[in-house]
Amino acid sequence: MGSLGAIVRHPDDVYPLLKLKMAARHAEKQIPEEPHWAFCYTMLLKVSRSFALVIQQLDPQLRNAVCIFYLVLRALDTVEDDTSIATDVKVPILIAFHRHIYDRVWHFSCGTKEYKVLMDQFHHVSTAFLELEKNYQAAIENITKGMGAGMAKFICNEVETVDDYDEYCHYVAGLVGLGLSKLFHASGKEDLAPDHLSNSMGLFLQKTNIIRDYLEDINEIPKSRMFWPRQIWSKYVNKIEDLKYEENSVKAVQCLNDMVTNALLHAEDCLKYMSALRDMSIFRFCAIPQIMAIGTLALCYNNIEVFRGVVKMRRGLTAKVIDRTKTMADVYGAFFDFSCMLKSKVDKNDPNATKTLSRLEAIQKTCRESGLLSKRKPYILRNESTYSSTMVLILVIILSIIFAYLSAKR
Repeated sequence: MGSLGAIVRHPDDVYPLLKLKMAARHAEKQIPEEPHWAFCYTMLLKVSRSFALVIQQLDPQLRNAVCIFYLVLRALDTVEDDTSIATDVKVPILIAFHRHIYDRVWHFSCGTKEYKVLMDQFHHVSTAFLELEKNYQAAIENITKGMGAGMAKFICNEVETVDDYDEYCHYVAGLVGLGLSKLFHASGKEDLAPDHLSNSMGLFLQKTNIIRDYLEDINEIPKSRMFWPRQIWSKYVNKIEDLKYEENSVKAVQCLNDMVTNALLHAEDCLKYMSALRDMSIFRFCAIPQIMAIGTLALCYNNIEVFRGVVKMRRGLTAKVIDRTKTMADVYGAFFDFSCMLKSKVDKNDPNATKTLSRLEAIQKTCRESGLLSKRKPYILRNESTYSSTMVLILVIILSIIFAYLSAKR
């Protein structure tokens, strides 16, 4: 569960954290008995615990298809990310990956920790893939083919311009959005979403990850792989690694804010995509990661810690997002709250302040015009200090009662 310090500061996180813990245990009990499916759902829990919890709510057939889609793309991503693989070995694997998923014995040893296990025992994923309905197989194969080709292209080319950046993010995440939309449509539960909206759903998540993971990516061994476009970072430093040095802190934060402002371009498309969803389980599956993304951008904006360590939402707030996200009113509320938080951090002297504020105001306007803001619980409490003091007092009283009861029993 979350750290004691975080719980004391945010005692309202306790109940969502307990619910999340119970959901995680329930997900572990839901693992199928067949060896290949057991492997797939066990790996899903290991490579993305929060994703594994949300996926459990989907209809069984769609759940299996999304699970395999995710693991196939994680495997493809593991090959791309492993900088120890020679380019002349890596590129053919990426290009042919859509064919390997039909091969019950194919595997390729790469990656580390749980990703190495996934790659070493990839035959389980292929076996499960071959049990899916043909329309699901076709959608997964098609997206895997496009993504592998796009990854191969950028193994040999740097991300120079913002257009390159958008193209790279399209290959590695926009196509995921398109693929999921096709799976939702194939299930009969949703209309097929417009491609540009599906693409934006992927780009918003991917750009958030690229921004947040700067330090991890720049320190990658044996060599770094960076996706911040030169067109943006070259306005602030001569070399991208210069952003992590303390003497460049002011320029680094300005560059970071430029990157966050670029990512905010996709927020309105994401709201439009989610507002069209009809199935509750699909809606939650899509909405929770998007809320996590805008929350992460709000934390990263104007935050030098992006270049010093890990910046991410506290576990209790993540649990709260998972617990509270049930309707489009909750999504509008979260986007409004986090955009307000981000807006409060904008320095008028930042070179991109006007552009950032314009994009935040557009997001807030969309949220207000929905007419649903009054129907949601705020993610960021306006009277947090008073609320926290009250909750701490209640928590102390409850713990005192429990302690007294246990002492009496002894």
